Amino acid sequence: MSVELIKPGVNFDFIGNRRWAFLFSGILIAASLVSVIAHKGLNLGVDFQGGSLIQARFASQSADPESVRATLSDAGLRVSSVQDYGEGGEREYLINIQNLEGTGDQALSSLAIAALKAAFGEDGVEIRRQEMVGPRVGADLRQKALYAVYYSVLIIIIYISGRFEQKWGTSLAFSAILLGIIYVVSLFGVGVGTLIITALIVTCITCYFMRFSFALGGIIALMHDVIITTGVFSFLNKEITLSFVAAILTIIGYSLNDSIIVFDRIRENRSRNRRGNYPEIINRSINETLSRTILTSGTTLFALLSLYFLGGPVNQDFALALTIGIAIGTFSSIFIASPILLLWESKAGPAPDAGTTKAGAKAGSAKAGAGPPKPEADSAKA
Repeated sequence: MSVELIKPGVNFDFIGNRRWAFLFSGILIAASLVSVIAHKGLNLGVDFQGGSLIQARFASQSADPESVRATLSDAGLRVSSVQDYGEGGEREYLINIQNLEGTGDQALSSLAIAALKAAFGEDGVEIRRQEMVGPRVGADLRQKALYAVYYSVLIIIIYISGRFEQKWGTSLAFSAILLGIIYVVSLFGVGVGTLIITALIVTCITCYFMRFSFALGGIIALMHDVIITTGVFSFLNKEITLSFVAAILTIIGYSLNDSIIVFDRIRENRSRNRRGNYPEIINRSINETLSRTILTSGTTLFALLSLYFLGGPVNQDFALALTIGIAIGTFSSIFIASPILLLWESKAGPAPDAGTTKAGAKAGSAKAGAGPPKPEADSAKA
């Protein structure tokens, strides 16, 4: 016996409200980009920019984040961030110090610790953790993190195109060509960030012209989720660390799984009713999987919120990234990924194996704003 929050036969007009959803997503993406520009880039942690990370506990009541930052700045150190890491009123902070030219990693930590003890007393500072990452290691980690995100998206293209559109050979050939282009362009010394952004744009354009409709919808939804999650971290001035990259990869997998469930139902319903109205088929498919989507996302978010509030400061940023990403990913699987199929269909025309004519596709697009049909009409068509 299955558990259903949404009663069978309920038909919310998701497709009819897709323009409002696109507007909402556009505002969030624009705000994310503005936040990154306003902060002059992301707040990269020690993992990616190199430097020293010091976790210190202070006995003095005068020790607050601003006084700690001022003390280190007066000592000539570049402080990236001072985060409250204590519980129950403890004055414990996580201090991120950027590399200085001509100063070794160990010397950088020694200078910081000496400055703190001079300001707050020898016995007033307890050093609980030290981490040091060189600039070369940080740059290498940053590059590998970007490539990890991109290659995961590339594998998604192959998988979705092969499973839903039976174009394994074409998708594999396309991926091989794209990897070759990336390799050639990288030989000219282009930054990895610019390279990945360019490759993603080329990938979306190519998917459009090669009629990879499901892959295009999935990729746009994933990019939507990653941009907004990163934008929220930028707005909150949170550090971008390896834990954040792990959260982004988890979000990509979760969001893709959610979209595939809806895609699968769309494919099944369309195969049963090839001459049916495509907007109505998509809308009915979203409604049929809505109960499963809410239950899965709801239980996952409950676990993440528990981790955020009860898991301690170490896990908070990771749990926050996952909470934002899964909430946005659930929204995108309903309002972004699936409507992209309809947008692609109206622009590119029906696929050769769709079993519909161009006139039928145009008629379906014209009825998109009319709202969902009544359940009785659906049953009659089926």
